[in-house]
Amino acid sequence: MLKKYLIVFLISMVPLVELRGAIPYAVGFSLPIVPSVIIAVIGNMLPVPFIYLFGRKILEWGKDLPGIGGFFRWCLEKGEKAGRKLESKAGAGLYVALLLFVGIPLPGTGAWSGTLAASLLDMDFRKSVIYVLLGVLLAGAIMLAASLGVFGAISLFG
Repeated sequence: MLKKYLIVFLISMVPLVELRGAIPYAVGFSLPIVPSVIIAVIGNMLPVPFIYLFGRKILEWGKDLPGIGGFFRWCLEKGEKAGRKLESKAGAGLYVALLLFVGIPLPGTGAWSGTLAASLLDMDFRKSVIYVLLGVLLAGAIMLAASLGVFGAISLFG
C-alpha cells in the first residue's frame, strides 16, 4: 500500500500529468480516497514554490544553450503568451482566472503552467500559491468525481 501511495505522490509531481493522473490511478487501484487525494495535493503543490521562484530564472539562463535552448525559449514564449492572454481577459480577476486555469483539468493547464505564468506576470507570490492551491483542490474534486463515474451517473438522469 505504501508503494502505491508513493506512486500517487510521484505521479502528482510530474508536469502535465499532475494530480489529474494521480487521482485516477488511486481510484483505479482502489486506494482509500481521502489519503490518496491528500497525498496527490501535497505532491502537486510541492514543486509550486520552486517553479515560482526559480522557473523563470532557469528558463532565462538556458534559453541560449545549445541543444536545449529551443525548448527553454518555447517554454518562455508559451508561458508569456498564456500569461498575457490570461491577464488581458481577466483584468481585476487575475487571481480567480489563475484558480480556474489551474482547476479546470484541460491539457496544458495545471499547477506547473499556472505557477510559471504567475511568475512570468510578476504576480504576488503568496496570493499566487494560495490560488494555485485552490485550483489544485478544484481539479482534484473534478478528477475524483470523474474517476468515480459521477458525471456518467448524472447523465443518466438528464
